[in-house]
Amino acid sequence: MSTIFTIAAAEWRLWMRSRSALAALLAVVLIIAATSVLTAVRFTEEREERTHQQEVAEETFLSQPARHPHRMVHYGHYVFRTPPPLAIIDPGVDTVTGQSIFLEGHRQNTAMFADTRASANVGGFQSLSPAAVYQILIPLLLIALGHGVFVREREARTLAPLLAQGVSGVTLYVGKALALAGLSAALLTPLLIMSLIGVTSGEAIGVSLAVVVAYGAFMLVWSALIVLVSAVVGTRGVVLGTLVFIWLAWSLVTPRLAVASASAAAPSPGKLETDYQLLADLRELGDGHNAGDPAFDALRANLLAEYDVDSVEELPINFRGAVAQASEADLTKVMNEYAERRMALEVRQSRHVNGFGWLSPVLAVSAASRHLAGVDLETHHRFLREAEAVRFDFIEGLNKSHTQELSYTDDINRNQSPEASRRARISPENWTVLDAFRFQPATSNQRFGAAAAPISMLAVWLTSLVVAGVFATGRLKP
Repeated sequence: MSTIFTIAAAEWRLWMRSRSALAALLAVVLIIAATSVLTAVRFTEEREERTHQQEVAEETFLSQPARHPHRMVHYGHYVFRTPPPLAIIDPGVDTVTGQSIFLEGHRQNTAMFADTRASANVGGFQSLSPAAVYQILIPLLLIALGHGVFVREREARTLAPLLAQGVSGVTLYVGKALALAGLSAALLTPLLIMSLIGVTSGEAIGVSLAVVVAYGAFMLVWSALIVLVSAVVGTRGVVLGTLVFIWLAWSLVTPRLAVASASAAAPSPGKLETDYQLLADLRELGDGHNAGDPAFDALRANLLAEYDVDSVEELPINFRGAVAQASEADLTKVMNEYAERRMALEVRQSRHVNGFGWLSPVLAVSAASRHLAGVDLETHHRFLREAEAVRFDFIEGLNKSHTQELSYTDDINRNQSPEASRRARISPENWTVLDAFRFQPATSNQRFGAAAAPISMLAVWLTSLVVAGVFATGRLKP
């Protein structure tokens, strides 16, 4: 065991004496520090701003004066998705999916105000977050420092004497891999600090540490690979070229192939095509603003029979409000069907991309990071569903007030005079149908469950590379 630590210590001393190695290490450390600080500050400000805007939106809605209830249906309301604490490490889908939704009657709006409107290709440099630094830049540093760990022994003609003195190839492999692993552990320090900041912001300790462990496993994968290639390839130039080629394949090429493959495997219809089809289906349900639409003849007949009256004017409820209630329920059912189909397709594409983690550990750690941080696609879909639940509840609450608090006669005559318009308003007490909205990340167990598959991929990658390294170096001879 002492021999292994001696070998690792020798590598560390060599790196400390190398100006180029220290310069590369310092540059990456500065990038990590700057990115971590800037990201932490930005997302802390965004959390506070979105929380504040949510409170303002609710206060604004509830403070409206007496109005016609259907005016409030179209007045609408905003809901905001606040970033979870670990978004300071990995912003995930937050930069491309939007962070707020305007809720109003008769339609489901999309999320707005995304930080980036560019394509969400995995592995791009569209936003340099701590997650991107660890996934893309740190492996380059490990390659720069570690590619020569075995080649150097060959160049200095010290490999054969070491093996002749009884130091096994496996011992050399473990010692040199330990040196890179120690460097990786030191580079994880900023990530550990940011995860602890997440804990102070309300994140679970287990989830925060799991993010650090996932990135630690990813860096060990690279360490094992670098030492393996350095051991089996003869010259420094070929070792470096091989490792850079693998970095390109894992970090840039495979993620883009995964996205293209997902689009081909689960093609999505165009937005215009989908919108036109949705509008056609909604048109068949009738116009909820027109109580005389033939689509509501059955509703009229049922209400007249239920209350045993001959005309809608004699009903104890406002028929126009009843039409609005029924129409909104039918519209929402159809819109939810379209929304669920779209989200199911997006999940299929996302899982297809994540499956490429078997070909690239970068995709595996990226998926694990998003799931654990609570910034994955499924979390965004849950935000959309919860926002829709708020929308439907307060719209139907207003429609109920329209039905019960406003007479049919006052309603149909509201445009006759200012006095008639005043009589067609209802009390602001009815605006309390709006529920407070505070979006919360998934539970720790749910996030661990979602991250289990990509973490398993990382474990397989690490085990396979270590076994390959032990097997290859076990055959080294003096």
